[in-house]
Amino acid sequence: MAKDTKTNAMRILEQKGIPFDVNLYECEEFIDGVHIADQLGQPYEQSFKTLVAVGKSGGHYVFVLPIAQELDLKKAARTVGEKAVELIHVKEIFPLTGYIRGGCTPIGMKKQFPTVIDETASLFDEIIISGGRIGAQILIDPQELQKAIGCKFEELTI
Repeated sequence: MAKDTKTNAMRILEQKGIPFDVNLYECEEFIDGVHIADQLGQPYEQSFKTLVAVGKSGGHYVFVLPIAQELDLKKAARTVGEKAVELIHVKEIFPLTGYIRGGCTPIGMKKQFPTVIDETASLFDEIIISGGRIGAQILIDPQELQKAIGCKFEELTI
């Protein structure tokens, strides 16, 4: 893979010896995950989006769930021990994580926030997450992703 196509997330996985595949596709600007999956012929239930939330305590949390599903904020709050969480505003994504909307991945954010992945990920040998920039995907075994970022699997969707 060319050096300029590698992202921080990919470098971190390589450094940790975590196996993964990369899928690069043409895309100039943010398009939601459902449209990307449609373009690439990928199953919705195996394709995951990364959302960042803030809790009542002020702590930040990362939630990874299937692209066609909605985050249940009450379930999400329970999984991280908060009374309530709310999604951060789009303009906060880059300063907080180092990633832009559409390229946000749970691997290699500026700070490793507590991360919860929807339990359905464990049904698959491989899930698809953002590769750390628009136009890049990481295909990874969810158990290997757990090793890389120390996440847990819980029910997150409505």
